[in-house]
Amino acid sequence: MHYCKDNNLLSLDRVTLKKIVMNFTKLVPSVFYTDLSDGLKLFVDCLQFTIHHKDLNTSQPYCVLQKDGISIMLFQDKQLAKEHYPELRLVTNHIEEVYAKVSASHPHLLHPNLNKVTQRPWGAKEFAIKDNQVGIRFQQW
Repeated sequence: MHYCKDNNLLSLDRVTLKKIVMNFTKLVPSVFYTDLSDGLKLFVDCLQFTIHHKDLNTSQPYCVLQKDGISIMLFQDKQLAKEHYPELRLVTNHIEEVYAKVSASHPHLLHPNLNKVTQRPWGAKEFAIKDNQVGIRFQQW
C-alpha cells in the first residue's frame, strides 16, 4: 500500500484489491420534479410510500420516502426536472394485486403502452405507470 503525505490511501497492490469486498445494501435513486407535490401524489398517494424525512422550507425542497425497505429521494428542482426523466422498475411477487390497486385508485397514471399486466417474452409479467416526470415499470419474475 502507498500513502500520500496526509495518510490517505493512494494505491493498493492487485492482491489486496482482490481481497477487498464492496458490500452495498441499497440503491436510493433521486428524482427531480418541477413541483414536489406531483411526486408525492405518485409515490405517497398512489404507491403508499411514507415520508421518512422532509425539508420543504429550503431553496431545494426534498423528501425521503420509504416502503418495504425501498427508499427514494424526491427533489424540487425545475432545471434538473427538465433534464431528467427516469424510468424505475419495482419488482413484486404480487403484480396482479398491485395492478388492481393502482388501476382502481389512479387509472390516469397507467402508461398507454403497458396499461395492463402483460407476459413479456423475457419471462416477466409487467405493467407501467407514469406521471409528468417519471415512469415506473412493475415486474414479477
